[in-house]
Amino acid sequence: MKHVVILGGGTAGTMVANKLRRRLPRSEWRITVVDRDDVHLYQPGLLLLPFGVYEPKDLIRPRDRYLTDGIELVLGEIDRVEPGGNQVLLEDGRVLPYDQLVVATGTSPRPAETTGMADGEWRRSIFDFFTLDGALALRDRLASWEGGRLVVHVTEMPIKCPVAPLELTFLADAFFEERKMRDKVEIVYVTPLEGPFTKSVASAHLGTMFEDRHIAIEPDFYVEHIDPDARTLVSMDEREVPFDLLVTVPLNMGADYVARSGLGDEFNYVPVDRGTLLSRAHDNIFAIGDANDIPASKAGSVAHFESDGFVNNFLDHVHGRPMTDLFDGHANCFIESGHGKGLLIDFNYDTEPLPGVYPYPRVGPLSLLRETRANHWGKLAFRHVYWNVLLRGLPMPVPSHMSMAGKETAGTSGR
Repeated sequence: MKHVVILGGGTAGTMVANKLRRRLPRSEWRITVVDRDDVHLYQPGLLLLPFGVYEPKDLIRPRDRYLTDGIELVLGEIDRVEPGGNQVLLEDGRVLPYDQLVVATGTSPRPAETTGMADGEWRRSIFDFFTLDGALALRDRLASWEGGRLVVHVTEMPIKCPVAPLELTFLADAFFEERKMRDKVEIVYVTPLEGPFTKSVASAHLGTMFEDRHIAIEPDFYVEHIDPDARTLVSMDEREVPFDLLVTVPLNMGADYVARSGLGDEFNYVPVDRGTLLSRAHDNIFAIGDANDIPASKAGSVAHFESDGFVNNFLDHVHGRPMTDLFDGHANCFIESGHGKGLLIDFNYDTEPLPGVYPYPRVGPLSLLRETRANHWGKLAFRHVYWNVLLRGLPMPVPSHMSMAGKETAGTSGR
């Protein structure tokens, strides 16, 4: 019997495991998912937790509840992969041989990689929100903060969910306004990018939203260190940005075992073909979701849109056929903008976010590049879809490849 081992039981790993289980004969293929624990975290909810929308109990469920019968869940820390021997070694000494390996261990924040970030002011005046502990600590600090200079900072790209720090900035603006203390808070957004976002059309639109909300932006800022005593960000070109409260997105990196196994780049992401997601170095190793180096957003939507084509390609690959269902970099992201409204953007490797409606021409019901209440409710409703449809690998009524239907280009009105 052949064995496919999937490293990581998060969004990408769970979806792909469930879809493969439905397509691979049980008499011929064994499927194993490996993760350090049985705690599945709904990561999009971390953004809203500091503002009281969710509690931790709303975001955590057991991993094994969402794995189809016939999938083995192995709990343990991964020591390394031995590609030459086609085996995974766990820290407790267990060895998992594989015929095909899928790396799906994602990315995580590394505050210690930036001098001064994780020192004495960590979780006092310097906070993250991409971890449960960080989001809870930020919630408690915001509840008692009396105002000053709030700096929202991105250390380096790529990061998990690249719109999340933008959303946090807009939500903070609304939060302080609703508490009638916005005039006591100066908000500054600090980014290594030229503007708020990686895509120029969306970046220009978001920049206008910053101006309307009196949010300052410090672009092209590559942090060299943080002075926690002076509460100052210092860039490599010696610019300084002072803060009273800093909410930072630390450097993101893939799992450490990827480096120990010789599978990754300098940030521990596995180099793959951007269409097939097959490793450039090993013919029986794929990397999906946030774990690979494709030039697409590290977001749950990307993992979802990758998964359908990935399963088709996997089946073709193991049967010796060419892989033809090529991933196009499709991503879409809800952007919470505060006061019960949000935007939606839809794009891929080659196409910028465009205005229009999504997912159906003429009717939407969601609007692209426009703030609406429907987009806000769409983001909140996604939590139900995530637990009950997406993770289980069930069909979704949206195309995996980006569609131009409903989008407005020059000379059209969405037709």
